[in-house]
Amino acid sequence: MFNRFTKDARAVVAGAHEEAAALGHDHLGTEHLLLGIAARGGLPASLGLEHGKLQAAVGASSQQLDANALAAIGIDLEAVRRAVEQSFWPGALSGRRRGCRDVRMCPKAKKALELALREALALGDRDIGSDHILLGMTRDADTGAARALAACGSSPAALRAAVLEARREAA
Repeated sequence: MFNRFTKDARAVVAGAHEEAAALGHDHLGTEHLLLGIAARGGLPASLGLEHGKLQAAVGASSQQLDANALAAIGIDLEAVRRAVEQSFWPGALSGRRRGCRDVRMCPKAKKALELALREALALGDRDIGSDHILLGMTRDADTGAARALAACGSSPAALRAAVLEARREAA
């Protein structure tokens, strides 16, 4: 399948790995694919989504998920953070996994890339571009990309409509 990816789409996937590593995440999710596209200026301008804003939303979302998971077993993440910083130094826990090289693609990101192929075929395109990756990501509303879009005031449906409109205008 990757042999059908355009040079730009391959750069998006490579950029997604870099985004995940920069955020200290040990997986590559749809949110990182979205960031990889945003970093290359590949999002429809009509949505007004900026890379920095999306990156902040992805980072905040993962921290909130960690805090919620720990709270479920009775651990207050903020109390732990304060205690560690008091014993060591301010920010001692931040970025503990930054630069992680072992970033594995999660099932939803794999599925989005598979759906990108289907989107390309449905549109009559031979190659898979970043627009097809975006369209593939819009098929599932329960993803990191969908949460990042929601945090920035958008949605997978709005993204899909904007990508298809941009394709129509370019044709």
